[in-house]
Amino acid sequence: MRTERKPTRLDRVFARLDREPERPAHIGVPRMSRHRVVLFGATLAFYLAIVWAVLITSWLVRLDWQVMFFRPYQQWSEIHAFVDYYVVLGQRGPTAVMVAAWLGWRSWRQHTLRPLLALGVSLLLLNVTVGAAKYGMGRLGPHYATEIGSNEMWLGGDIFPSGHTANAVVTWGILAYLASTPRARRWLSALSAVVSLGVGLSTVYIGTHWLSDVVLGWVAGLLILLALPWFEPVIARAEARILGLRDSWRARGSGMAPAAGPVGQPVVLKPLTDRADPAPEPLHAGRPAGRPPAYLAPGPHTTRAERTPVTPAGSRRPPHSERHPRGTTPASRP
Repeated sequence: MRTERKPTRLDRVFARLDREPERPAHIGVPRMSRHRVVLFGATLAFYLAIVWAVLITSWLVRLDWQVMFFRPYQQWSEIHAFVDYYVVLGQRGPTAVMVAAWLGWRSWRQHTLRPLLALGVSLLLLNVTVGAAKYGMGRLGPHYATEIGSNEMWLGGDIFPSGHTANAVVTWGILAYLASTPRARRWLSALSAVVSLGVGLSTVYIGTHWLSDVVLGWVAGLLILLALPWFEPVIARAEARILGLRDSWRARGSGMAPAAGPVGQPVVLKPLTDRADPAPEPLHAGRPAGRPPAYLAPGPHTTRAERTPVTPAGSRRPPHSERHPRGTTPASRP
């Protein structure tokens, strides 16, 4: 009795790597629900509160200076080498390449461009919003501070909010946003929160950012993730347009073979009038009207009655010497 082999864990992994036959229908697109709108409004209010607290040089600025004077990179110098590598998880170039590779595989497997387009839209929003805030407020970092206790605003800096922290929140958080199952979304949300929290604290440890820069970077990245459902119709239209262009290019490429003549014009065949061969035998009068005429090969032709039977080469049938062509009188036997 033959039994089927039970698939192993490695078989299941390779099955997950295969491309699905068609686009999955169970993957839903997040919508801007009322709960999400309320959460977005509360996060935006918190963002403005942090900016206002720094502008008026409140207790948050005093906390920034206390952390800076504490010098964490000197208090825990043994982890300095690890932090230098860990902070790379917040840099735009390496993280965008890693996440784009993963989302590109998902786009190929699921027959959709939405993962890559969502990543592109989120990074574009990050550049516009965080970049505008950075250069608009012009805050200097701890290494370039000019006056103890000041907020260091409008001095030509570009560290408020923290770009490393906001980039970590958006780049790793987009994986949770695009998760196909609730369980995967929970696990990826927790992972992205831990990674972005560690990146923000790493910049404070090294001394490149104030603590308020990191807090505002977390909030700025969360705002972008919360606002992404508003851009889903734009992503859908862009995907449809790109796929339409791809189909038109494929159709154009398949029709690039040169044609023998103009399309739609039949080829006219002219009779040969300069041949010296005799005309073919006229057709029998009893031929049906719907049957096409038979064309004979060029050269002299003999009628059927004048042909003599020939035994095919290799045939086992003996030749019949007694047969005579049609239309002749056989000789009388003795």
